[in-house]
Amino acid sequence: MPDTPRKPLPLRLRAPQTEDCAAFLRAVSRSRRLHAGRVSPPDTRALFRTWLERIADGSYYGHLLLDTEGELLGVVNLSEVIRGGYQSAYLGYYVFAGYECQGVMSSGLRMVLPRAFGEYRLHRVEAAVQPGNIASRRLVQHLGFRLEGLSLRSVKIGGRWRDHERWALTTEEWRASAAHRRKTDGRN
Repeated sequence: MPDTPRKPLPLRLRAPQTEDCAAFLRAVSRSRRLHAGRVSPPDTRALFRTWLERIADGSYYGHLLLDTEGELLGVVNLSEVIRGGYQSAYLGYYVFAGYECQGVMSSGLRMVLPRAFGEYRLHRVEAAVQPGNIASRRLVQHLGFRLEGLSLRSVKIGGRWRDHERWALTTEEWRASAAHRRKTDGRN
């Protein structure tokens, strides 16, 4: 469950690596209750390897969020990357137990979105948020995403098909909101 927007924290962002597997699986295990019904992160060595393979093939960008001492705090994924005329991806994110409601995800997304629209050359990023996940709804709204609609029973999580709101952000919207932030911060 993502947290509400706060002042950015000092985080590091990096791609997951094979040697992260044990620490990642421990974080997933201790977060089962937090993630139940909301996300299904890789929870076995085989699923972790599959996640790394998807990242390696270029159809997926995975990011670990770590504190300044290397502790694993959460994950931000850009998945199902479509190139050609679309240049789009789906945004997925979660924090691990013990780090919720601390501004981790707000800070993490503020680090990943510039990459999405810059380095990864995406035009559109879409986040699917369960209607009852108020913190996640607030987070994407605060970051400038706009609500596009509701998809009924669109994603299977924890063995159940769940409704999701579709929130989207384009590169033009991201750049306009960044320019607005610079103006209001007095950094023309």
